[in-house]
Amino acid sequence: MSQQHNLRIETLLIHGGTEPGPAGATNVPIVQASAFAYEAAEDLEDVFRGRRAGQIYTRLNNPTTESLERRLALLEGGIAAVATASGMAAISTAVLTILRAGDELLSSSSLFGGTYSLFRDTLSNYGIVTKFIDPTDTALLEQAVSERTRLIFIETIGNPKMDVPDISAIATIAREAGVPLMVDATVTSPYLARGRDLGADIVIHSTSKFINGTGSVIGGAIVDAGTFDWNSPKFPHFEQFVKKYRQFAFSARLRKLMHKDLGACPAPMNSFLLTEGIETLALRMDRHCENALKLATFLNSHPKVKWVNYPGLADSPFHDVATRQYGGKYGGLLTFGLPGKEEAFRLINGLRIAKNLANIGDAKTLVIHPASTICCDYSADQQRLLGVSDELVRVSVGLEHSDDIIGDFADALNSL
Repeated sequence: MSQQHNLRIETLLIHGGTEPGPAGATNVPIVQASAFAYEAAEDLEDVFRGRRAGQIYTRLNNPTTESLERRLALLEGGIAAVATASGMAAISTAVLTILRAGDELLSSSSLFGGTYSLFRDTLSNYGIVTKFIDPTDTALLEQAVSERTRLIFIETIGNPKMDVPDISAIATIAREAGVPLMVDATVTSPYLARGRDLGADIVIHSTSKFINGTGSVIGGAIVDAGTFDWNSPKFPHFEQFVKKYRQFAFSARLRKLMHKDLGACPAPMNSFLLTEGIETLALRMDRHCENALKLATFLNSHPKVKWVNYPGLADSPFHDVATRQYGGKYGGLLTFGLPGKEEAFRLINGLRIAKNLANIGDAKTLVIHPASTICCDYSADQQRLLGVSDELVRVSVGLEHSDDIIGDFADALNSL
């Protein structure tokens, strides 16, 4: 394993964390079982009490899912990972592992709509207060930290705002405040950057997106970087886990309490498909990034397009920080503006290749009007906070030939 850490990311995606399968199989076996039998009662007791490793029940652990978790932990440079049934399950489970009633969450205001709803509505029902702050204004974020703050949450690239926070600077604020930094890296994936290297203590993925890459699976993951010291008076509920599990305190509390009790586990078949997706992530992300930059450049020069948000464009206010953090690659997601909702709908209806649906990270180019779909239940002020408006169209740029993608949008724009 130590030697694998020295391998380049393209090689790790294929070989990292793998173990030989039955009869020399190179693919992870699909263990489609709900529970696992032991010959002796003493053996099962030992597994339950943690005296020996073993599978108990697929809601708790499963060999196929454990293989996925090992690979994700290795890719992110973490000490452990927990796979979940969806990206939202990953966020909710991870956050509730840390926060309790009376605690405060300091969150980026640039969020996926589902995350915003969780933080604004659901967590407030359990006595957890969320402050939404512009993640690109580090001075404002630092000022917002209070004695009740227990977690800072950001996205590597805001969806759909397309802003890019300075993660290292925010990590410094989190360390000075004595709280963990949780980073949703769904849009960038481990290929563009490892969350731990940027300063994240906990990394979240909606594995449904670029990690899967085919739009066939729902899944999520939580990676523990092992960098935060939970032995703090701010986190007394971690005391027993720090004593027993030391560096693994967060992973242990996550798996033994929240993950077990909330039950948001992935199906073994989904874990298998996600593992298959990991192996081609480098090739796909290179193509996503290349195609997105070409489409963004085309849209940026089109007379019927008001503006384009893509950090790969030289005139983007986030170009420099994105270049530094993500090595000259800027992801497969972009947004652009048209005069209004009517024009946005006409454009979407005029596309032949791009599919109109609520997802990102697919091999296919995907398009959506967030204001009328994902964020349709939010007020105008709430939509503005998230960077959503009637004129905004979001595109998840796929793996088709770039000329065909651009041609599809050119035809639809020219018909407006």
